[in-house]
Amino acid sequence: MTTDRKPMTLPRLAQMHASGEKITMLTCYDAAFASLLDEAGVDILLIGDSLGNVLQGRGSTAPVSLEDMVYHTFCVSRGHKWAWIIADLPFDSYHVSKEEAWKSAAALVKAGAHMVKLEGGGWTAETVRFISERGIPVCCHLGFTPQTVNALGGFKVQGRDEAGAARMKRESMELVEAGAAMLLYEMVPAALAAEITATSPVPVIGIGAGVGTSGQVLVLHDMLNITPGRKPRFVKDFMAGKDSVLAAVKGYVDEVKAKAFPVNEIHGF
Repeated sequence: MTTDRKPMTLPRLAQMHASGEKITMLTCYDAAFASLLDEAGVDILLIGDSLGNVLQGRGSTAPVSLEDMVYHTFCVSRGHKWAWIIADLPFDSYHVSKEEAWKSAAALVKAGAHMVKLEGGGWTAETVRFISERGIPVCCHLGFTPQTVNALGGFKVQGRDEAGAARMKRESMELVEAGAAMLLYEMVPAALAAEITATSPVPVIGIGAGVGTSGQVLVLHDMLNITPGRKPRFVKDFMAGKDSVLAAVKGYVDEVKAKAFPVNEIHGF
């Protein structure tokens, strides 16, 4: 990448959404990969609580602690130069009160995050308002929410029926009105995600939500084909045919920007 690249900002991400320029996001957990992803031109680095799965070998994201997230956010912030940094608020770090949520969000910002992400709609709107009004941008994760996989009955697509779609539309609007600066949809029907994105005033990032969102995110270890076992339908192996990790990540960036990935019929629902 050229050395005159400017650091990503929230207004720039909003402009990309408004103009139709696709936004690229990948998970990142350390300084070395932060530097590499920056060089490849990734717009957003997400310190996801998916680190519980891919780094810690756990069966879900629920056991990940706030201390874990602070540590990895600090690592990423030490390695990056240009990308926007989002850090997940882990399970049980924002559920008891909005004041607790603020403290957790502030800890991640002090570690280097530019924005925090939390899961769910409905009850979270008050929390989103409290955090965003105090100066920390919030991304809201809807659809399949890994922290509450047990309540959802497993890894299931959300918003398939009329009631589910209506709820997602309603909760998205409530969260944006509460101050959410970004939405993230996971395992949502492509047509529904595209419909909401078309009228959303904020960027919508998708993972298993089709090509019609403002941008895409994947777990880094999945798209590099490092994660053992069967991959989700929405994952593509970008290492195939590449001679380096950098080339694989650049391939991902290029395909997302060109709207060549994802392909709804292959990676969507």
